[in-house]
Amino acid sequence: MKYHGHIYEEISVQQFCKVIDLLHTSMDDYLFIYDFINDFYYISPGAIERFSLPSNKFHDVLNTLARFVYPNDLEELKQDLDALLSGKKEIHNLDYRWMDKNGRPIWINSRGYVVQDDKDRGLYMIGCVNEIGLRQKADNISGLLSESSLQQHLRSIIDTSGMLIRFGLDDFKEINEKLGMEYGDMILKKTAECISGCINPGQRLYRVVADEFVVTGGCGSKEEGIALYNKIRASINSFVEENQYEASYTISAGILTYEPDMKYTYSDIMKLSEFALQEAKRCGKNRCYVFNPEDYSHFLRAKKLAKILQQSVFHNFEGFEAYFQPLIDAETGVLHGAESLMRFRCDEFGMISPGEFIPILEETGLIIPAGRWILHEALKACKNIQEYIPDFRININVSYIQIMKSNIIEEIASAITSYGISPSSVVLELTESGVLDSDIRFAKLWECMREKGVRLALDDFGTGYSNFHYLYNLKPDIIKIDRTLTTQALNNEYEYKLLSLMSGMIHSMNLHMCVEGVETVQELSMVLDLSPDFIQGYYYGKPCSYEEFLKQYVLRKTPFTNLTRK
Repeated sequence: MKYHGHIYEEISVQQFCKVIDLLHTSMDDYLFIYDFINDFYYISPGAIERFSLPSNKFHDVLNTLARFVYPNDLEELKQDLDALLSGKKEIHNLDYRWMDKNGRPIWINSRGYVVQDDKDRGLYMIGCVNEIGLRQKADNISGLLSESSLQQHLRSIIDTSGMLIRFGLDDFKEINEKLGMEYGDMILKKTAECISGCINPGQRLYRVVADEFVVTGGCGSKEEGIALYNKIRASINSFVEENQYEASYTISAGILTYEPDMKYTYSDIMKLSEFALQEAKRCGKNRCYVFNPEDYSHFLRAKKLAKILQQSVFHNFEGFEAYFQPLIDAETGVLHGAESLMRFRCDEFGMISPGEFIPILEETGLIIPAGRWILHEALKACKNIQEYIPDFRININVSYIQIMKSNIIEEIASAITSYGISPSSVVLELTESGVLDSDIRFAKLWECMREKGVRLALDDFGTGYSNFHYLYNLKPDIIKIDRTLTTQALNNEYEYKLLSLMSGMIHSMNLHMCVEGVETVQELSMVLDLSPDFIQGYYYGKPCSYEEFLKQYVLRKTPFTNLTRK
C-alpha cells in the first residue's frame, strides 16, 4: 500500500511534530516522524527520559542514531533505512535495541510507513516506537494489575507511612509439573480470590512475578500485617480442603513496613520485600516473616563474604589456612593423630568463624575446590609428621556437597597416591546430617574408600539426627561424640547413663569412640569412665597452624598428663 504526499499536502512536518507533542502525554509509546528530504528526526519528548538520545529532535539522522542504537543492531537498521530511503520498501517494522540512560540495551519495535510523492519518492516516515520487553500493566490469569502498575502506585505514595506484604506460593512448580500449567493458572486465580476476599478497604492487590502477589496499604503496623497473613492463610487452607486436597499447597509472606524518613525507593521496597519473603520460606515455609534490618545486614554480609571467598579461591586460596587439633589416645595420653580444620581470614572482616564461612562455601559450591585444597594440605602435613610419628593419622572433613556434586572418590584416591602415604592413615569425617542428605551416594563413597583401606568417622553423633541404623549399614571405624551431647551428659545423670550405654554399644560392635569437647580436668575424669578410645578438646589443645602443631605436639618429648580410669 502506497501513501502519497497529496493526501497530506495540507499537513507539514512541523505540524506533525506538534501533534506528537499533544499526544505523547496520553500514551506509553513514542510517536516519531523521519523527514527524508531535510534529514530530520522528531520523536515524543518522553523518549529522552528513557533512552540516551541527545535530544528528541535532530538532523544527520543515521549518524545520530549510531550514538544510541545498540552497536550489534546498527548494521541491520542501516540496511532497513537504506531500503526505505531508496524506495525499495514502504513499510518499516524492525525489532532492535536502543541504549537506555544507564547504557543498558532495551529491546524496541520501531514501526512506520513512508509517505511518497507522485513519483514514488519517499518524503517522510511516520511511525511509533514501543518497548517490546516492557511488562504488562495487568495480568489476565489472576485478573489483577501487575508489577508495572504496582510501581506506578508505590511511587505515588512512597513519601507516606505504609506497609507492603509480599506473598509467594510454596513449591508452586510442583503443581505445574504434576497437574499441568492450566491447573496451575487456576490455582493462581483462586489464590488471588482468597487474598482479595481478605484484604481491607483501601488496600490493593497486585500480581508480580510468577507465583508472587503484593498487597499495599494499611496502617503500617506489623501486627496488622501478621493478622492479615493469618486470615489469608486460613482462607487458602479452606480452599485446599474444598478442592479435596487435589493440590495441597501453602503460602508464605514477607512483611515490610516503612516510614517517610526511611527514604525508600521503589527498588528498595521490592528488594527488601523479596528478602523478607525468602526468609519466610527459608525458615520453613507456610509462615510470615517481618522484615528485620539486622537480619538483612547479616544477609548482606553473607553475600559480601561469598564474593570474597570466591575471589580467594580464584587467587590460589589466599586467606585460607589449614589448622590442626590433636587427637589423644585416651589410654596412654600419646598423640594419635589430628583433625584438619579449615580457617579463613580477610582484610575486611578479619578471622571468620567456620560456622559462618563453611555454610557459605557449601551453598555456593565453593566447598568443592576448598575441600580439595584442605585435602592436599592435610595429606601433606600427615606425610611430614609421619617422619616423626610413623603411625600418625589425619582426619579430613568431607561435605555432603562434595559427595553429591564432585568426583571425590578419585580425588581422594589420587591425592593419597601422590603423597605416598598409607590409606589407613586417612580418616574421613562426615556428620550424621550429611549422611542423611546423601545416603545412597555416601554408601557408594564409603564402599569404595573401605576397599582402598581408608577409615571412616561419623562426626557429631547424637546431634539431631541420631540414627543407629547408620552404625549397622555403614560400619564406621570411629564414632565421634559431639560436645553438645558430652556437655549434657556431664551435667545430667540421666544423660550420662545414656552416653555410658551408647559407649558400651559402640565397643560391643568393635568400633572406636572419640569424645569431643573435653575442656577441663573434671570433664576429663568423667569422660575417661566412659572408656573412650580417643579424646579431642581444648583440654589438650585448640586448633592451631601446622608450625604450631609441630612444635607443641609432634616434637613433644613426653606424653600428655592423663588421669587414670576408675
